[in-house]
Amino acid sequence: MKTRSLLLSALTLSALATLAYAQTPALKKGLKITLLPKNINNPYNVIETSGGLEAGKEIGALVKVVGPSDAGASSQVSYINTAIAQKQDALVLAANDANALLPYLARAKASGMKIVTMDSDTAVSGRTLFINQANSEGIGRAQVQLVGKLIGYKGEIAVLSATPNATNQNTWIKWMQEELKLPRYKDMKLVKIAYGNDDDQKSFTEMQGLIQAYPNLKGVISPTTVGISAGARYLSTSPSKGKVALTGLGTPNQMRAFVKDGTVTAFQLWNPADVGYLATYAAAALVSGQITGKPGEKFKAGRLGEYTIGKDGEIIVGPPYTFDKANIDKFDF
Repeated sequence: MKTRSLLLSALTLSALATLAYAQTPALKKGLKITLLPKNINNPYNVIETSGGLEAGKEIGALVKVVGPSDAGASSQVSYINTAIAQKQDALVLAANDANALLPYLARAKASGMKIVTMDSDTAVSGRTLFINQANSEGIGRAQVQLVGKLIGYKGEIAVLSATPNATNQNTWIKWMQEELKLPRYKDMKLVKIAYGNDDDQKSFTEMQGLIQAYPNLKGVISPTTVGISAGARYLSTSPSKGKVALTGLGTPNQMRAFVKDGTVTAFQLWNPADVGYLATYAAAALVSGQITGKPGEKFKAGRLGEYTIGKDGEIIVGPPYTFDKANIDKFDF
């Protein structure tokens, strides 16, 4: 009897598991998904959207990449309106401004489109999910921890950011400033936050200006792939090479030469392709009814595995990674 009871229990559990699985709808085929990065000529955004295209192929979705050539606050509006007119199932957006796009995103949502932000968020009301590269606090604090280590926790530092309105940049900078309040940084001082507007030449000029304006500068954090590579290009032929520590967020392929020639000792990032990949799977899961966006809901994202939706619809890809001369050749992106 005991054996029979155990067998019945096992069968019941198996049946319940099968029922639960059957109740999870499959991803719909042929979904129309628009990827809208900050700007299309930014190397980081190219890699990011490549992940979305990869995911689209895996799930049989019609994924396209559109976007402006500049990262202005209003530059993405026409592309949102076009997505509405084309009756796209989902929009995956890296927002240039947290609030400027809200009226247009409201129209998109009213049309039935699912909105997922990646990399740079809107206000919570503008979307259902936000795919964050890593915890914003962790990124900001890690940048200060790294530059502190590079300059021996002593001296003046500056930040070379993207645009003044970039949501992700401003959040990271806020946490950098919080980290700098800790006792270990008592001999370090943030003297300037400069903005290169995610433009290569502007960032190059701003880096030059920082070094000329602050002769005692010991370190620069540039938490933007455009900024750090442009800053490194200036620094590589400057008398300040080896004297000013430049770090931030960049891709290995951008930064490899600067690491190998000693311009940059170490920098950080995640794999941006994973951000676009996860965002596209999340959008497809929303449209297919696998998830609604509530905290605690889980879904599967191909090769990245299972993810859980957090507070305010945030989903974190993973922690930032530090690249240096010892490991940079292991990566190709």
